[in-house]
Amino acid sequence: MASNNKDKENSKPFVATSGGKLVDRPESAAGESPAVARALDPQTEGGSAVPDEMQKLAAEKQELMDTLVRRQADFENYRKRVEKERQQDRHRGVELLIEGILPVLDTFDRALEAHEDPAYAEYRKGFELIRRQLWDLLAKQGVERIEAVGKLFDPHLHHAIESVETTEHEEDTVVAEMQPGYTFHGRVLRPAMVRVAKES
Repeated sequence: MASNNKDKENSKPFVATSGGKLVDRPESAAGESPAVARALDPQTEGGSAVPDEMQKLAAEKQELMDTLVRRQADFENYRKRVEKERQQDRHRGVELLIEGILPVLDTFDRALEAHEDPAYAEYRKGFELIRRQLWDLLAKQGVERIEAVGKLFDPHLHHAIESVETTEHEEDTVVAEMQPGYTFHGRVLRPAMVRVAKES
């Protein structure tokens, strides 16, 4: 009779753990000793499956966090690169527009220099106002006029079209400006056309 009861107990699909919970009976544990059953039970202190699984999950979590940090850094670098390229494109577009406006500014300067007759005084005031408004607009965009007269010749900023023998200025000093030069955010748009002093 006792043998029949033992067979019925082994045939049960579930077994009770030390915590009072029902878990699937491991097929390999059927008929094993209690020590072996405890080792196979992940809920028992003797089993090593839970710590191993936790270590594996912790390693996977760290790997995912490292990957996320790298992806965020890559995206931030990409965003900065795109923003820089957009800024350069905007500057280039404005630069091209300004290069087209500079001859208009030159025309205003020549017109103002050509008419000193008092009969043109009112027209001159109008031209000066328009010229000032145009220049203020360009200056707000980052345009600056290159200083030339009285400065030492700089091939990056000045374009020498003539050498003048003189004793009044040191050699390589700019003595006259034929056409003004301009920079845009530190980049030379057009060098100043100048006359340079040369020792006689």
